Amino acid sequence: MEYNEGKKGWIEVITGPMFAGKTEELIRRVKRMEFAHKNYLIFKPTIDNRYSQSEIVSHNKKSLKAISISHGSDIKRHIKPNTQAIVIDEIQFFDDSMLKYVMEFANLGLRVICAGLDTDFRGEPFGVIGQIMAVAEEVTKLTAICNVCGELATKTQRIIDGKPAYYNDPQILVGANDSYEARCRSCHIVLFGNEK
Repeated sequence: MEYNEGKKGWIEVITGPMFAGKTEELIRRVKRMEFAHKNYLIFKPTIDNRYSQSEIVSHNKKSLKAISISHGSDIKRHIKPNTQAIVIDEIQFFDDSMLKYVMEFANLGLRVICAGLDTDFRGEPFGVIGQIMAVAEEVTKLTAICNVCGELATKTQRIIDGKPAYYNDPQILVGANDSYEARCRSCHIVLFGNEK
């Protein structure tokens, strides 16, 4: 695959907690590429069907058409010789092999823009995104507003039946404001088994 031969590729990461505006920032960057007449492809994980299976959608309902994929290798069959940028939303839902593909695309001269949660509901690194942040040329960490105290929020709080989730609950539960809130470090709560 010889895309954009001789041109420098790079990796950008947009990250932070839920409700920080990650997808909105991703859409803003895509719109700028449109104005610059760049050829890009947008991808999203098949598991993320909250608002649409064929679009990336921000919480404030801005959207763009996207290709739904299950694995990083699926991206390869969609790339054309004139592709200049790869855009991937909710990258935390992909397995660790996504790092290899993101680096490969950047090494081929493509601009690669990834967006996703940096930590899970436990406050721990979420999937492959930490590895991608380590090799990225640009990392933008966004914050939200804490639902409890109104300070800057850097954590994602999972709420189940009106209570914080337990540490041993499954890491992935696709949802929006029905299951999650933005929280600051002080207001973020994770319950452990002995708190039932």
